[in-house]
Amino acid sequence: MTTAPSTAILETDGPRLLRAVRALLEQKGLVNTQELQERLALTDSANPGQGARMVAKAWTDPAYHALMLADGTKAAEAMGIPMRGMPPLGVLENTPELHHLVVCTLCSCYPRAVLGYPPFWYKSAAFRARAVRDPRGLLASEWKTVIPDGVTLRVVDSTADYRWMVLPMRPPGTEGWDEARLAAMVREGDMIGVTVPRA
Repeated sequence: MTTAPSTAILETDGPRLLRAVRALLEQKGLVNTQELQERLALTDSANPGQGARMVAKAWTDPAYHALMLADGTKAAEAMGIPMRGMPPLGVLENTPELHHLVVCTLCSCYPRAVLGYPPFWYKSAAFRARAVRDPRGLLASEWKTVIPDGVTLRVVDSTADYRWMVLPMRPPGTEGWDEARLAAMVREGDMIGVTVPRA
């Protein structure tokens, strides 16, 4: 009779397998240790504050606003956010007539370079299914975000080939605020469409 491997074995096999894959990639000349360490450090340092800086700049700089909507990857790089090796980044603008909700229906594809690691609920099957089946109900019940019936709610699928983030509407009452103050107001949920910024 065979038994399942113990947890201790599984825990040690993961790092061993990772080391073997890294060694193979280096042997083939595809990457080197320094490149891998740099990429891991960039991934680990990414956070929603980076996306918030992009949003704040788009709210205050018309030229950057246009760049962000035309090419999210270039807009991120213009803010000093490294995008090399990342999937292309698209930016969806919310308007008074249109609200976007980003979801990955298959797994947890997320714009990590600009928002960091996805929240735990973003990866859940319950969120993914309900975002497609009942997006208005999901936003209202889980985040108290009420999208009026007259506003089109568009659910956009983030994939391994193309990542999306939302450019939310600038809330009233923020006229005259500088970029730093605006960025401090923008939350992670605002940039995937589960919440909206509030002054």
